[in-house]
Amino acid sequence: MGILEVRDVTYSYKSKYQQVDVLKHIDCSFEQGQIYAIVGKSGSGKSTLLSLLAGLDLPAMGEVLFEGKPTSTMDLARYRRECVAMIYQSFRLFPLLTVSENITYPMELRGFKGQKARDRARELVARVALPESVLDRFPNMLSGGEQQRVGIARAMSMDTRLLLADEPTGNLDEENSQNIIELLVGLAHAYGYCVVIATHDLSILPKMDVVFRMNSGLIRRQVA
Repeated sequence: MGILEVRDVTYSYKSKYQQVDVLKHIDCSFEQGQIYAIVGKSGSGKSTLLSLLAGLDLPAMGEVLFEGKPTSTMDLARYRRECVAMIYQSFRLFPLLTVSENITYPMELRGFKGQKARDRARELVARVALPESVLDRFPNMLSGGEQQRVGIARAMSMDTRLLLADEPTGNLDEENSQNIIELLVGLAHAYGYCVVIATHDLSILPKMDVVFRMNSGLIRRQVA
């Protein structure tokens, strides 16, 4: 059993004039220690699938299961806070907080504060290959690649083994994009994270363990 499973999931939305079937009886699963890419054209359903994995919504039919438990039976706010961590294209760092404060913020929401939280932030910036000196800087003092590394460190601070990334290289140049992907691959293979990336960037596919291709709400799995 994977850490995350999608069973016969259908998702639709209604506009004024029509019903749009975004996902059509999707089945897929994700395991720890593996890195996955979900690729497809705009409108193919990959962003909707990622939002269901993240607990931002529930399927109209079928189930998304985290460690065997349907998200429909869970407190979704708690699931998002404790079970899954998101990495965004736009970084989404708090501009008025230091790097240390950005990383420790999710810990504080779980009651993990003080020196232990700061020590954990120091460990995490080292793991994402940033110098300790960045801890006292603000996001606008960092490059795009450095900000994305901070975003990954913040996601890791949530103490979950499930990392979902929405176009994590979308705002980065080629060199920084490759560095970020190498970092995410390392988190999966060396530290046992399950990493799922929704992306348009086909250049990363050779580094993936599994690629899910989406087209018109349907999904097809291939070994990368």
